[in-house]
Amino acid sequence: MALTLYLHPLASFCHKVLIALYENDTPFTAHTVDFSDAEANKAFLERWPVGKIPLLYDARQQLTLPETSIIIEYLDQHYPGQTRFLPADPAAQLQARLWDRFFDLYVQVPMQKIVADRLRPEGGGDVLGVADAHANLRTAYNMIEQQMADKAWAIGNRFSLADCAAAPALFYASIVEPFPASHRNLTAYFERLLKRRSFERVLEEARPWFKLFPFKEAIPKRFLDDE
Repeated sequence: MALTLYLHPLASFCHKVLIALYENDTPFTAHTVDFSDAEANKAFLERWPVGKIPLLYDARQQLTLPETSIIIEYLDQHYPGQTRFLPADPAAQLQARLWDRFFDLYVQVPMQKIVADRLRPEGGGDVLGVADAHANLRTAYNMIEQQMADKAWAIGNRFSLADCAAAPALFYASIVEPFPASHRNLTAYFERLLKRRSFERVLEEARPWFKLFPFKEAIPKRFLDDE
């Protein structure tokens, strides 16, 4: 296969790209990067010295692409399918990119701050930083609640780049900062995302890895294997 995606099955940003690939049944090879393995880590750094996943390699073009939004736009241009991730209309394109950035920067980033803090050594936590991250998530939830008042998907009635970003961001964020009961639009949107077959597949593949998630005890039972 021409495409290889370097990833980890638990990583939310990797989920974003996987959703795009699964939306159109785009053939690719998944390569799990084991950062705990010195040789595997060295090999990955030789391909991408920044060391961040996901990373897409297109053998057909001999092209290495980082950054989730760039990867999905590349797929939309060079491996198009039934789901187009950027609308043809320039104004709608701008909204797709805007809300893609919103979910990455204002949902994913504070969520990851909270998760990463739990991994710090005892006594090394950033109490103020974590409190700010929770506050930022609540602000983001308020904005999404308003955005979704009259829409099926993030920017309208068609699934887009922004929804690829929203699904994993909201999944993990809802674990560390549950949605307010009053936010019915946000909750309904999240439930629609969960029913999207591409995201269902991502979560099915991630489920065996949930035991490694620092907030495993807070994951709702419906997302866990029967024990």
